[in-house]
Amino acid sequence: MIQEVRSVAAESKPADPPARLREAAAQFEALLLAQLLKAMREDRGWMGTGDDQASASMMELAEEHLAEVMASQGGLGLARLILEGLASEPVK
Repeated sequence: MIQEVRSVAAESKPADPPARLREAAAQFEALLLAQLLKAMREDRGWMGTGDDQASASMMELAEEHLAEVMASQGGLGLARLILEGLASEPVK
């Protein structure tokens, strides 16, 4: 599955808050992208039918990986917008 979004309080060692925010925003965008890809597949079958359990599992893993890659490369820009909303200054 998509990596867990870790709560700030659960971190054992202090990290750079902007880095933690960037990671959480990117993971959130990846989660949204995965849901979008899943809805697209269910609606139109764009990645095959997924009729059997093995095929359905493979499709789900492929969607999640694609979503993670898309988010890490900037995705739809949602992570940047989230960061700008949380930051006092615009994020570059």
